Amino acid sequence: MPEISKGVYFIQGQDEFIPDSHIYIIGEPSSQDLSIVDTGLTGKGTYKIQSIKKMGIELSSIKRIIMTHTHFDHIGCLSEIKKQFPDIEVWVHKSEAELLEKGDERAVYGMDELKGMCQMQYGLKTGAFRFKVDYTPEDEETLEIGNMVWKVLHIPGHSMGGIALYNADAKILIPGDVVYADYAIGRFDLFGANARALKESLLKLSELDVDTLLPGHNRIVKGLPATYIKETAKMWAPYLT
Repeated sequence: MPEISKGVYFIQGQDEFIPDSHIYIIGEPSSQDLSIVDTGLTGKGTYKIQSIKKMGIELSSIKRIIMTHTHFDHIGCLSEIKKQFPDIEVWVHKSEAELLEKGDERAVYGMDELKGMCQMQYGLKTGAFRFKVDYTPEDEETLEIGNMVWKVLHIPGHSMGGIALYNADAKILIPGDVVYADYAIGRFDLFGANARALKESLLKLSELDVDTLLPGHNRIVKGLPATYIKETAKMWAPYLT
């Protein structure tokens, strides 16, 4: 698990039949106040936890899981990780938190066909993604955690409750699945997605000064061109109406 920048660590997803999202650990280890950003695919909990241990990070210092959104490839192993961290908090934007707490899995699977496929592939039962949410970060909120400052940005479009985390000091952006490397963006045909909202979210992110892009999938990018996100939005604009 490489250290991307001071207080920012990367665990690469291990794709299988279904993609496994990357996860990030944010916070200075000395603070004893670290956060996991996303959890990844069902069955990957052991890999993620072992990766954290290999970096010498104390598991007891991890206090919360912050979800960029609740799609299956990002939240799939949440229950596995929670078993190792009984007191860990779960933070999700309110529009998806409400569904999780009700056991409404539309924001997890996105469509009935994917739900059936995932349940068959991983032996999951309906109701497997009912969780208590401890906190719902809001748009433009400033999080002072782990001796770092992160700004929360609500970026719907790929999902209804998608959020990005932005650290202005290091110019780091964690956008979930809204924008990737290679001018790619997240799909916008699942439950809660909205093409026009995705366009607006891309334009919102394009206003940030970003040097390091840490997406949910694909490669990470350092030295991001200043106009990259705006150019991506322009490229996809004909489809985001």
